[in-house]
Amino acid sequence: MKNVNLHIAKFGGTSVADLEAMQKCAKIVANDPATRLVVVSASAGVTNHLVTLSSSLLTHSQIEEVLQQISNIQLHILHALGEPAELAEKLDSLMLAMKEQAFHEELLHRDDLKDALLSFGERMSSLLFTEVLRLNGVNAENFDVRKVLRTDSVFTEAAPQLEQIEQLAKQFLLPEMAQKVIVTQGFIGADEQGRTTTLGRGGSDFTAALLAEALNADVCQIWTDVVGVYTTDPRITSAAKPLPELSFEEAAEMANFGAKVLHPATMEPALRKNIRVFVGSSKEPEKGGTWIVRDCEQEPPYRAITRRKQQVMVTVKTPKMMHAQGFLQQVFTIIAAHNLSVDLVTTSEIAVSFTLDNPANSVAEKLNRETLEELKLFCDVVIERDYDLVTVVGNNMHSAAGVSSKIFSSVRDYNLRMICYGANPHNMSFLVHQDDSTEIVKELHRCLFES
Repeated sequence: MKNVNLHIAKFGGTSVADLEAMQKCAKIVANDPATRLVVVSASAGVTNHLVTLSSSLLTHSQIEEVLQQISNIQLHILHALGEPAELAEKLDSLMLAMKEQAFHEELLHRDDLKDALLSFGERMSSLLFTEVLRLNGVNAENFDVRKVLRTDSVFTEAAPQLEQIEQLAKQFLLPEMAQKVIVTQGFIGADEQGRTTTLGRGGSDFTAALLAEALNADVCQIWTDVVGVYTTDPRITSAAKPLPELSFEEAAEMANFGAKVLHPATMEPALRKNIRVFVGSSKEPEKGGTWIVRDCEQEPPYRAITRRKQQVMVTVKTPKMMHAQGFLQQVFTIIAAHNLSVDLVTTSEIAVSFTLDNPANSVAEKLNRETLEELKLFCDVVIERDYDLVTVVGNNMHSAAGVSSKIFSSVRDYNLRMICYGANPHNMSFLVHQDDSTEIVKELHRCLFES
């Protein structure tokens, strides 16, 4: 049964970057009695430093320097709080453990050690934010999310175990939330053996949604540094506008195709339990934000434009493909075995082309390389780089008259390398050269939202 008096609030890295930002978040929590659980990211910059430690071959002095940069961010907040003795002692203990982990001789070769190191950002920020809430008159307590956020043992990209999370959340979180506001960590979890795991970058939104699902919350609030979800990235065009509402399906498409304000997996738990999601700015909460719901009051043909950068187009072909049985199965079995997802696919009699995410120095890049080497064993593989994926998200795009012609008319001066109407009525995507993508998004926005 839905708990209509329960809100889960998640605050991102910029929202807990320093004491001033934390104070604004504390006021948001204090002003909403229904908020009983708070999920925080690491303070801005900390996770990037931890990633450097976990993935780069550094000298002893370089490791010390990165650790000092992390400490400076957290100690600046501690100092601003007046350095209360108990808090200082707990933070110092975490920093010592973090240092020991950073110098582990096998760190660069073991994903379990990397996840353990990456967890310290959220563990430190949640400790500090708990104290900020207390200073703002909120009866708050810090809670280790690893007690309830059960995952599998696939380190760096762990999958949540939903039934166990629900059971553990009701056992350990609900009793505490009745009396106090609980502050916990996003992004991290633990497997059956109690080893620390992580949900992948941006996983704090996912954590909040998973806990909202487990606790049957009414609302999951995602507080960030922008006033809701925009018609497109406001860094691309100043004409971008915040959206008052989105459907779960639209939000999922936007997240999947590059909208940075949302984690792609966040919508899944919300959709399963019909949990309303609110996205707003912790810096300017008075400006409102975007509500993501099952049924919107309006369903326009065009809702937003997204861009996902650093794509590669892969074409696989073999003379044997003509009328051959099983070629596509072979190709996509290999892709699935490496846990890769494909967005755009086109086929001909002798070739198949598809797109892959390929961010530099990422896990995906490594998996892509392994996948392509395996494909080369039985077919010709051609790789084309330097592409971006642009997507128009909306409603009834496959059936409403004139929708596609308006889109194509606005980009008629550009070369579209691949075009794909979504398998659902909510998107149209095309692959474009990275040098054109900014102007293409601007032109689409002018045509679809500004005229």
